[in-house]
Amino acid sequence: MEKISQSGYPPNKRSLSKSTQTAHFTPPPSAHPSIPIPLRCPPTPAAAAPPPQNPKPPCPQMADLDDDGFPASRLFRKGFSYTYDDVIFHPGFIDFPADAVDLTTRLSRRIHLSTPCVASPMDTVSEAAMAAAMASLGAAAVVHCNTEPHIQASIVRAAKSRRLPFVSSVPIFSLASAPSLNDFAGHDYALVTEAGDALSKLVGVAVAADAVANPPVPVSEYMRPAPRSASATFDFEQAAAFLADEGLDYAPLVSEEGEVIDLITAKDIERIRSYPKLGKPSLGADGKFVVAASIGTREDDKRRLEQLVQAGANAIVIDSSQGNSTYQLDMIKYAKNMYPEVDLIGGNVVTIAQAQNLIAAGVDGLRVGMGSGSICTTQEVCAVGRGQATAVYKVASYANDQNVPVIADGGISYSGHIVKALTLGASTVMMGSFLAGSHEAPGAYEYKDGHRVKKYRGMGSLEAMTKGSDARYLGDTLKLKVAQGVVGAVADKGSVLRFIPYTMQAVKQGFQDLGASSLQSAHDLLRAETLRLEVRTGAAQVEGGIHGLVSYEKKPF
Repeated sequence: MEKISQSGYPPNKRSLSKSTQTAHFTPPPSAHPSIPIPLRCPPTPAAAAPPPQNPKPPCPQMADLDDDGFPASRLFRKGFSYTYDDVIFHPGFIDFPADAVDLTTRLSRRIHLSTPCVASPMDTVSEAAMAAAMASLGAAAVVHCNTEPHIQASIVRAAKSRRLPFVSSVPIFSLASAPSLNDFAGHDYALVTEAGDALSKLVGVAVAADAVANPPVPVSEYMRPAPRSASATFDFEQAAAFLADEGLDYAPLVSEEGEVIDLITAKDIERIRSYPKLGKPSLGADGKFVVAASIGTREDDKRRLEQLVQAGANAIVIDSSQGNSTYQLDMIKYAKNMYPEVDLIGGNVVTIAQAQNLIAAGVDGLRVGMGSGSICTTQEVCAVGRGQATAVYKVASYANDQNVPVIADGGISYSGHIVKALTLGASTVMMGSFLAGSHEAPGAYEYKDGHRVKKYRGMGSLEAMTKGSDARYLGDTLKLKVAQGVVGAVADKGSVLRFIPYTMQAVKQGFQDLGASSLQSAHDLLRAETLRLEVRTGAAQVEGGIHGLVSYEKKPF
């Protein structure tokens, strides 16, 4: 076994002895005989001619490439736990444009996506608006379970009941109500139904500008007649054409069952048209948006599972910080027996041993990562976990042979991390902080130190645990609660409909630099040991980032 220094680099083998510095260069024996070393120079003739007066320098041999980075199989067996920032890929050969890179992938065995991104099941990240937006982009979201089962099921239904890339959540007033301006919750419009719910008859639309602030008056005195309704099954272009053809500024969206779903406005159309063009949406066999949902591992989660399946969830994610438990194995077996048509994603895991147990139990996908999230303190509190780059490579190296897609969960701060996660074997990346603070994330914007922000909290934070997420950390039966996450805030990022397409374009350019025209190509190149990596020193990481400037403004697009 070749001796490797703690930095991850082998001793310098480039120095050649005097006997090798001739025209008749003989390659040194490989330290790894399993890796063939093809010759690039013509073979030395049997009877060597006298050396010429001015001998040419020796031809570089493939043996030199043994020092030119490491194949992943060698780099990740040195006993180090690497993060994404610790490693860097070497460039490959480019013979295709970036726009030709194919990012289609799988969320699980039977669910295909055109964009390899998944919104994390966190209560400050994934609800109906995020699920609809991500599905419209060809990605997916996992609706969190930190709420009552019937509410979670209603969120799933809300996301699946439309084909538009947004959920505005406009208020619904009853005909007899007298709402104040605050009741409009910042919306320009509100729907008015007879009983004040989505299932009763639509009678009008209330405009916030028409409302009398003090004192509030009955909405019936100033509401406007309900215009012709648009079908909730309209996609964006159909809805835009409907408003234009009818000459409307707004129109209610009504389902085939007569339920009032939402309201679309001309402003919505204008806003979405300013974003990059939407790609191929994620649709299930039922023709509706792909929406996943999470559950826990307790007995009452069996009832939650039933309601989510009835709501149309395409995949179920068992949400646990440490998935290799008897509780999860029992839930996997129960769910696969009761609902074999629903793909089941297990986790979280970071080792091959963990993955083996969950795959043997029947999971259709694996969620990889433990303590790598920006608001997670599991590694600090419990001293258990693994660097995310190492975890993804190790688990994916086994799971891919079992036809089980891997979701790299956590540690994503920018597009380069996505490139690394996918190239190391993941089929998708799951993101929390990357999507938090967006328009589609739950919660209201606030101002902090002059910055517009939204709350973002870990599901292991004490605040989230008070709502029930402590079961995720197997702490729901404990008398003493110990936090494994924090509560913070993230800056306003705008809409995911805008920044996810730009991020994916950057990912395509990363794959182009690698010489990989698709996710499958990247995986093949990695396993064939064509792709090479190195470990970056702290100085190399600084050099690879922005440095040496008095000030700068960083805009990714």
